[in-house]
Amino acid sequence: MKKRFWGVALSAVMVGSLLAGCSGGASAPATTASSDGGKETSAAAGGGEGLVYWSMWESTEPQGQAIQMAIEKFTADTGVKVDVQFKGRTGIREGLQPALDAGTNIDLFDEDIDRVNTTWGQYLMDLEEMAKASGYEANANAGLMSACREVGGGTLKSIPYQPNVFAFFYNQTIFDEAGITEVPKTWEELDAACQKIKDAGYTPITCDDAYIVSMFGYHMSRLIGEPETEVVVKEGKWDDPAVLKTAQAYESFAQKGYFSETIASNVWPSGQNQELAMGTAAMYLNGSWLPNEVKDMAGEDFKWGCFSYPAVEGGKDGTNAANYGAQVLAINKNSKNGKNAFKLIEYITQGEFDKKMSELSMGIPADSRNAEWPAQLASVKPVMDSLSVRYPWAAGAEANADLTPIIKENFMKLCGGSMTAAEFVDALTAAGK
Repeated sequence: MKKRFWGVALSAVMVGSLLAGCSGGASAPATTASSDGGKETSAAAGGGEGLVYWSMWESTEPQGQAIQMAIEKFTADTGVKVDVQFKGRTGIREGLQPALDAGTNIDLFDEDIDRVNTTWGQYLMDLEEMAKASGYEANANAGLMSACREVGGGTLKSIPYQPNVFAFFYNQTIFDEAGITEVPKTWEELDAACQKIKDAGYTPITCDDAYIVSMFGYHMSRLIGEPETEVVVKEGKWDDPAVLKTAQAYESFAQKGYFSETIASNVWPSGQNQELAMGTAAMYLNGSWLPNEVKDMAGEDFKWGCFSYPAVEGGKDGTNAANYGAQVLAINKNSKNGKNAFKLIEYITQGEFDKKMSELSMGIPADSRNAEWPAQLASVKPVMDSLSVRYPWAAGAEANADLTPIIKENFMKLCGGSMTAAEFVDALTAAGK
């Protein structure tokens, strides 16, 4: 689903105010902590006045640290204790739904905007009245709130934080050395840029197994739009001409030597850590959480650039379309402590701790009053300001979970040069039979 609201809202609300944590394929082991040093309080354990909060973060991650700070202040101010369980990506994605189905006492949880509102939509509490009563939207990002309502079926069922956008991130120093003075806006311009980068002695593009399906999705959606891309993926319409055209574009880049030599076997985070951060690869299609994830390896002198996935000849969508959104917090519809849970959400997503999360995680603030963006994300802002069409995760390419591994495996082979465009189409067709 797409809706053209982001650009206007962003200009008006976010002009001074997007991963910070990996919204995509990254995994982390489950860990558990609580706001009182790891001891579960009796109030939290029994429901009562306490809150139980399952988080996608690790307690050691910057986001987890900022959340912990917000919880400590919340408890000090309200007396309400919080059992926060830092599950990590894998822990919450694999464990939340079974726990909710089993009636486990969970008041609130967080994850990616699409996963929360689509995969777990049936478990969400309507937040419209609480948001209205608290005046929450006075300082919230209007575009993100609209996005939450859109994916929530027209009703506010989640509150955004950690805004993010998925685009090409690049090493500005390599671009400068290669003589690239403007970011590519079309596929032909990207082709020319890649050749210059290769001639300068660098790998133009790297990727890995966590994100490579997004490259397929973006190109397909540029050609025929995201809704039609979802139809192709869900219904297995691999004879759609856009599939072959997408495969041919990537086959050509592979033949020209534009991809990392290890792209066919890269397991996350090898592409971002060993190639992009180390300065041997120039570009990587990823999220705005990337600079934070590689900051220790890339160093303070790394010059970040960002541009939207290029337009393609005769395509339906242009550079104003991208996967953007946020992590979101939601309240279990069966929670007996909805008001306290919403108050905690306010502590995390607004004011002091929204700013703290932005600073610690090198992320984009959600509260419009927190006007300063991290310097490393300065090039992201023009991209964000230009967006008006929202793609879901992977631009629709992961709309059929059963086929995602098949698309991933064969697209990695295609980019690695061991498979032709025609063979790629044949492999997907055979998998669908």
